[in-house]
This record gives sequence, structure tokens and C-alpha cells, in this order.
Amino acid sequence: MAKDVKPTRKNLMAIEDRIQLSERGHDTLEQKRDGLIMEFMDILDQAQDVRSDLGEDYETAQRKIDMARAMEGDVAVRGAAAALKEHPEITTQSKNIMGVVVPQIESSKVQKSLDERGYGLLGSSARIDEAADAYEELLETIILAAEVETAMKKMLEEIETTKRRVNALEFTLLPQLYENQEYIEQKLEEQEREEIFRLKKIKAKKEEEEAEAEAEAESDAAAEAVSAD
Repeated sequence: MAKDVKPTRKNLMAIEDRIQLSERGHDTLEQKRDGLIMEFMDILDQAQDVRSDLGEDYETAQRKIDMARAMEGDVAVRGAAAALKEHPEITTQSKNIMGVVVPQIESSKVQKSLDERGYGLLGSSARIDEAADAYEELLETIILAAEVETAMKKMLEEIETTKRRVNALEFTLLPQLYENQEYIEQKLEEQEREEIFRLKKIKAKKEEEEAEAEAEAESDAAAEAVSAD
């Protein structure tokens, strides 16, 4: 509340400094918010593409595995899967996007050559190979989707946090500071007017006293002159 602030020039200078600092902070946060939104839109476009690819890769993988099971039998498919010796490896790092730390997922040993799958060329068929290819591609897309979706979530959280800070400055802190500034300026102006009025009264009283003293002196002088005659 403005009435809780003492109307002094020291407080006025402190509030003006806070206003200047808050305005700069508001402008900086607005720029950050706008930049984050632009980055988020780019990630959103990428996420939409990845989601589309994910759906297509999943349907392809399901179709391929169903075909392999129908033609080679479920036992042969399970046997090929069980022969796998080297499993995919996932490592996570991080990257900074406008102050937001987002994950960067690196994968290895996801897509393999025929001799790396463990079941051997003679123990398999083209349909099982195609199913393996499809699921390896699906896994790559899933990993990319996880990276993009997590980045998008973190960016959205940072955007919301920045928007709340901008709104707090714009609609709460700055209006309060402006109100306090206006209140102190008005009070100081009132004090200044009162001081000017007081000084005028003192000056007028002093002039009146001087005039009375001068008149009294003139009267005394005249009386002395009459007495001398």
C-alpha cells in the first residue's frame, strides 16, 4: 500500500531505482519469453514430424512381424529374438537452449547388420530380417521422440515460468511501485507548498513587524522633535 511508505526524498530515489531495475528486468524477460516461444514452435514442428514417423514406423513394424510369424512361425521369430547378444545402448547428455537445459539422447547398437544379430544367415529368413529392420528403425524413432518430447515439456515449463514472472512485474510489482512513486511525489509537493506558504507567512509577519517598528521609530522621532521645540 502506498500509504505505508514514508514520503521522503530518500524513499523516492529508492523507488525510482527499483522501477528502473524492474522495467529492465521486465523487458529482458519479455525478450526471453518471445525467444523461448520461437524455439518451442521449432521443437513442436519437429515433435509433430516425429509423432507422424512414430505412427508409421509402428504400423510397419507390426505388419512385418505379423508377416514373419505367419510365414515362419512364432517359434522361429522368438528364436531369432532370443539370439540377440548385443543390446542397444542409450547415453544421455544435455544441451542449453536459451538457458533451458534439455536432454540429448545418444544411441548405439540399435540398427545392426545381419551378422550382428546373432541368429546367423542360415537360421533366419528375409521376413525375419525385414521385421528386425523395422523394429530397429522404430526404436530409433522412439528414442528421438523421447528426446524431442522431453525438450518440448521443459521448454513449455520455462515459458510458463517466464510468463508468470513477466505478469508479476507488469501487473503487480510495477503498478505498486508507480503508485508509491506518485504518492510520495504528491506528498513532497504538498510539503513543499506548505513550506512555501509558511515561509511567505513568516516573511509577511517580519515585514509587518519591520513596518510597525519603522512607524514607531518615526513616531518617536516626531515626538522628540516636538519636545525639542
